Amino acid sequence: MIRVLIADDSALMRKMLKKVLEVDPEIQVVAAARDGEDVVTKAREYRPDVITMDVNMPKQDGITALQYIVEEKICPVVMVSSLTREGAVTTFEALELGAFDFVAKPGGTVSSNLEQVAGALIAKVKAASQLKNRRKITEKLARVRHRSTGVPEITVCQPGKALKAVAMGISTGGPKVIYEVLPLIPKDLNAAMFLVQHMPANFTSTYVKRLNEACQVEVVEAEAGMKIRAGVVYVGRGGRHLTLVNTSAGEVVIRLPSKPEHLFIPSVSIMMDAVLKVYGKQTIGVIMTGMGSDGADAMVRIRQAGGTTIAESEESAIVFGMPGEAIKRGGAEIVVPIWDIAREIVKAVNM
Repeated sequence: MIRVLIADDSALMRKMLKKVLEVDPEIQVVAAARDGEDVVTKAREYRPDVITMDVNMPKQDGITALQYIVEEKICPVVMVSSLTREGAVTTFEALELGAFDFVAKPGGTVSSNLEQVAGALIAKVKAASQLKNRRKITEKLARVRHRSTGVPEITVCQPGKALKAVAMGISTGGPKVIYEVLPLIPKDLNAAMFLVQHMPANFTSTYVKRLNEACQVEVVEAEAGMKIRAGVVYVGRGGRHLTLVNTSAGEVVIRLPSKPEHLFIPSVSIMMDAVLKVYGKQTIGVIMTGMGSDGADAMVRIRQAGGTTIAESEESAIVFGMPGEAIKRGGAEIVVPIWDIAREIVKAVNM
């Protein structure tokens, strides 16, 4: 049984969160808190497995409460945020401070339609609950951050060498974990990079802005008609697939269709297939932490076409669903922990 403490200043939201979570027989809501001070007090008292926490609460906001909970190593926290630009900024601050992941309320601060994100909330609570048994991974990541990663130095792009394309997919736990990869990529990498992170549309621009500030490479939100350049990471925007097309002028540009229908929009699989169609064996597929199997079959196709495929190992994956499926289906040529993925990308580009 996963014991959960919920925190929200709205009595209606507390009631709805309890109802949504306890649909799953493995989850028990052991307490509810109405403000930041209350959640810290109850976290210390109940020692739950996971806390779901609203950002905007009276007395002490969710960010301040989060800092106490993280500092005291009580348990993982899943932020439940308003689906607004301001909510996105605060949510990513929370992730940087140590929150596990987030779910956006579909209808604002008080959402009567919380059932729309029930599946994602339950899944992220379950994934977060596993972290109590994976503290060694968190500690190892912290150590790796403060030592040389072994990423090879790269000089300027080599003239005449074919441009490669790195197609990356990530989901649950990804907004934090990606910082173990992209900031290590050198700015003059002879590759264009494409990233799909399952995320609400209103959050993508904030995510991209913060990533760009942390990276040597340029990180941009993909826009229709953008011309592809080396050393740039194109991040798929929520609600649109990230695809590519060759123009009559011989350039590669971005397309952002809303079709086909898919469980995730953008989809990792659709992005990877689009990259593979344009770049063929120059494609490098990378799959990291996430639920489900999005991208697994596309990784198989990239490998069969002669491209390189890299999957995060179970050793470091917060959720081993997506990389695990890619490995099981034969789509992973290279399997390494998250702290070695940047190095493997650089090696693959230079091959």
